[in-house]
Amino acid sequence: MADSSEELRLATLAEMIAEHAAKRPTTSAVICAGRSLDYRSLHQLSTCIAQALLGDGLVPGDRVAYLGVESVEYYATLVACAKAGLVLVPVNFRLTAPEVEHIVRDSGSALLLVDPGLEPVVEGLIPSGRGPRVRPTSPAAIDAWLAAPGRAGEPIASAPGDPVVQLYTSGTTGLPKGVVLTQCSLFTVRGLLADASLDWIDVRAGDVSLIGIPGTHVGGVWWSAQGFAAGATNVAMPRFDAGQAVELIDELGITTACVVPAMLRLLLDHPRATPVAFASLRKVVYGGSPIAASVLERAIPVLDCDFAQIYGLTETGNTAICLPPADHYPGSPRLRAAGRPYPGIDCAITDEDGTPLPTGRIGEVSLRTPARMLEYWRMPEATADTVRDGWVRTGDAGYLDEDGYLYIHDRIKDMILVGGENVYPTEIENVLASHSQVADVAVFGVPDDSFGERVHAVVVPRPGSGLRQRDLFTFCQERLAGFKVPARFELASDVPRNPSGKILRRELRQAHWRDRDRNVN
Repeated sequence: MADSSEELRLATLAEMIAEHAAKRPTTSAVICAGRSLDYRSLHQLSTCIAQALLGDGLVPGDRVAYLGVESVEYYATLVACAKAGLVLVPVNFRLTAPEVEHIVRDSGSALLLVDPGLEPVVEGLIPSGRGPRVRPTSPAAIDAWLAAPGRAGEPIASAPGDPVVQLYTSGTTGLPKGVVLTQCSLFTVRGLLADASLDWIDVRAGDVSLIGIPGTHVGGVWWSAQGFAAGATNVAMPRFDAGQAVELIDELGITTACVVPAMLRLLLDHPRATPVAFASLRKVVYGGSPIAASVLERAIPVLDCDFAQIYGLTETGNTAICLPPADHYPGSPRLRAAGRPYPGIDCAITDEDGTPLPTGRIGEVSLRTPARMLEYWRMPEATADTVRDGWVRTGDAGYLDEDGYLYIHDRIKDMILVGGENVYPTEIENVLASHSQVADVAVFGVPDDSFGERVHAVVVPRPGSGLRQRDLFTFCQERLAGFKVPARFELASDVPRNPSGKILRRELRQAHWRDRDRNVN
């Protein structure tokens, strides 16, 4: 890899930012929405925020929730939490008030930072007495907070094994679980690749790196950490916009980017998507959902750069499997593979009893990685069910070929991937079941050429209710984030279930997937 061994030895965000503030103080560390922080300014601001957090009475290990879009303040707060030994809990701004409340309450956050315009989402948390203290994140509010007397707590440098972020991912119970990740979770793969002299993922000091995936997702946090580790310039957008992304790539000379396949397709569909606009790109990393071969075949000549696919979970600290650039070329037999494990990471395919299966046999994918989560926050039983003897059970079904490449065939769990967003049927079913005119409901994913999958709901109305599809749509819009709202409501007379009452989702999905050669899109 191109990075120096000295930089690679730096193991925490605090060490990295301090080092780059000394070595390259005027290099932009974060650019977002026309604002920029160089490494010296990021170091200073994050130290001030860390002091203010501790001065507010927070102690190491406390949770700090952040509800907002991408901004320079968000990344400064991430670094500040690392400096103060606190744990950042990013909250997706697209969630509804009840969804935000669950995350804030479950995490036990002592402080909630809220972007301007999102205050109404949290208003109900405060009068009820169930919420934490709230602080706005506008630049003026941050300045006033930092200038207030008595805010000078001393930062406490955290260690590589200390938790730094808690990311919420939905589960089959329908309620999101807090995945606790350490600082070394963010930097382990970087070190493994350096030790093996591989450049699969190789953010460099001179790179200008586009963060396509929001910081509320493990991919966004992880990718920004790669940029900070290298001393590169991270470029973020408050919300992903294909036109703005093309402009940023062209005008700022973006050299590397991390996106989900749906974003890559939107980039290619934009009128300005030409080889000239993408001339500065040297590598695009993509993941979060399977990619359509047609999208990749379009991208290779237009973007004219290296590609690397990553596969993993929030629970594995993001990526554990990579399809390297060498396997990306028109007609490559590997393009349907997720990739192969990084050096030092293991992948196994097992049957229902946990017995390893031979090459070519489909079973559950399990990953053993030093970057895996510490735990599901305050959920020891769920943690023990997912992590067994150091192996993370992914819930995905796949197989390994004779060269150790992993191919994803289906999902053992019922998760739906909508443009890189994880959607779980049970959560949506619980919302629809609360409708007074719904007798039964089943939710599952169906193919969608734009976003990989879309949410489909089969609803059984109560007799004589007169229930209409638009009534259900409005009902869900008020209770669920937009990406979770079903794209279609199918009114039916019943929902197929097995003798124990479990919904036969595979049977429901079959009609929508029968023309596909695999059950992911």
